[in-house]
Amino acid sequence: MTYQINRETKETKIAIELSEAQETSHIDTGVGFLDHMLTLLSFHSGLYFNINVDGDTWVDDHHTTEDIGIVLGQLLLQLTRDKKHFERYGQQYLPMDETLARAVVDISGRPYLNFNASFSKEKVGQFDTELVEEFFRALIINARLTVHIDLLHQGNTHHEIEAVFKAFARALKQALRPSQEARIPSSKGVIES
Repeated sequence: MTYQINRETKETKIAIELSEAQETSHIDTGVGFLDHMLTLLSFHSGLYFNINVDGDTWVDDHHTTEDIGIVLGQLLLQLTRDKKHFERYGQQYLPMDETLARAVVDISGRPYLNFNASFSKEKVGQFDTELVEEFFRALIINARLTVHIDLLHQGNTHHEIEAVFKAFARALKQALRPSQEARIPSSKGVIES
């Protein structure tokens, strides 16, 4: 099934499709480094994105980055509402050469992000590294996930951020994996949404 949202504000115009089908992702945000990270997120999560964005990047990359997180989160929420039977929990340690990140995901219906990653530099190329947390916060709140992200070992800033994105993607993939049990993965019998 393919999920789609178009969102337009005075700052950004975003069209995103999300699918679990084997497809090739197409990502054009206008922010090169973000395109790279979203490509990794797609590949390692097993989710496929078509993302087209026209944002006010002449101001900076903040609105584009955050708004993509909002829309991807909304799409993930739609996906998890439809899925019903999934593992719910996922965790991943991810090395990227000298760096190491850990991500733990709970598809809980209760949005919370514990982001414990201090990056070595303030920028990778033109991309502000503080926007990584902004992206994840927007995604997590809108997807209604509980997520803990930790950067355990620093190094090259590009590698640090890449490890964070890949760790989250792999943990999300585990959490979304179809469950062998034909029941909602909560003792309450419901995942809040």
